Amino acid sequence: MTIERAHERQVEKMDTQHDFGSAVANKVAALLTPIAEALGLSIYDIDYSGGTLRVVLDTPPGQPAGVSLDDLSLVTRQLGRELDHSDPVPGRYTLEVTSPGLERTLRRPEHYAREIGKTVNIRLHAPVNGSRRLLGQLVEATPSVITVRDADTLVDTEVALVDIERARTVFEWGAAEKPGKAPKKPAPKGATSKKKSVSEHPETNETSHTEASAS
Repeated sequence: MTIERAHERQVEKMDTQHDFGSAVANKVAALLTPIAEALGLSIYDIDYSGGTLRVVLDTPPGQPAGVSLDDLSLVTRQLGRELDHSDPVPGRYTLEVTSPGLERTLRRPEHYAREIGKTVNIRLHAPVNGSRRLLGQLVEATPSVITVRDADTLVDTEVALVDIERARTVFEWGAAEKPGKAPKKPAPKGATSKKKSVSEHPETNETSHTEASAS
């Protein structure tokens, strides 16, 4: 079995747990899963905080196709109807459906497993070897620990996921764009309204669709 296939199987195994860190997020995941799968997409992340329900969709590991703006808009409409019907989110909130972008936020074990071999930027809760920041190649990832190799010293540092405050991949400008990422499409004129908006973020190449909503 190739290393790439082993990584994909590890991601698939982790992803079956469907634990997104909160009861609200897990309820939303249950509603979203059949919608995403019908479009050939997978749930990358779900986060509910500060009155915003942020859903991040991606293509399954190994798939070349990207997430289109049309897919994001369709998921927003279908998920919005399910949320209105099931009412899993308390109070008023804004639904935001996005793709991961070029520099991906890493929060779950399968995020790290999927990005082995990539450069990552990590901020820790407490210093390790005198520093709270790690920048280097992600060389190994388990459900609880990752290993980062410093580009200059080639020294490996093991870090427990619980010790990570935040982490993201680092896009290397000038390198080939990651396979599977759909090219940016400009939002059509007139696509914004008082309640809905379609937007793109040039700094991350992240496409999103948002909708004001209330449960």
